[in-house]
Amino acid sequence: MLRALIFDFDGLIVDTETAIIDAWERMHRNDGRPADRAVLHALVGSVDVAADIWQAYPPAFSREELDERHRRCARELTLARPVLPGVRELLTAARADGLRVGLASNSSHAHVEGHLRHRDMLEFFDAIVCREDVPAGKPEPDVYLAALTRLRVDAEATVAFEDSRLGHIAAHRAGLRVMVVPNPSTAHDTFVHATWRRESLADLDLETLRALAGP
Repeated sequence: MLRALIFDFDGLIVDTETAIIDAWERMHRNDGRPADRAVLHALVGSVDVAADIWQAYPPAFSREELDERHRRCARELTLARPVLPGVRELLTAARADGLRVGLASNSSHAHVEGHLRHRDMLEFFDAIVCREDVPAGKPEPDVYLAALTRLRVDAEATVAFEDSRLGHIAAHRAGLRVMVVPNPSTAHDTFVHATWRRESLADLDLETLRALAGP
């Protein structure tokens, strides 16, 4: 029996990932530096990865200052991003139907809850688990296992929604069935553990999901 849904945030509810890459690319363009989007694309959905994303800048440039400029630009672009199609409708139907609803993210509570609050969406979620709540981020299963515990549901009765390769690995490792909904930054990735795939949540309603997952 389907009892709960757990959603990723970045790239699934709001396409923050493309905004982050766009902000990085804009900085390079404004500074006259070459930018290869693949540098950031390789990090989509990951945390705790040591990588110099400012390879096009000489070592004399402060990485801390570049990071801060990037955060400001990315936040500006992200706040302007809409909720992705079909997300609010599916969340509304799930709550009306009595399903438990969780969120499992590699980002921080400040980031996730700030963006949800900005879009009047906090009330949809019974549990929000973020990177600082667990020992390891995705692709480890920790955020999903913690969300299951807080929702008081079993993995077998829950469907996860993910847009990234590492995220869908994390959900799979937690024993969840995974609905993959890629965004423009992840559309060409391979999702070997996807139970189902949709190009948009606008293509999915709760009745269809129940038919796929069981009543």
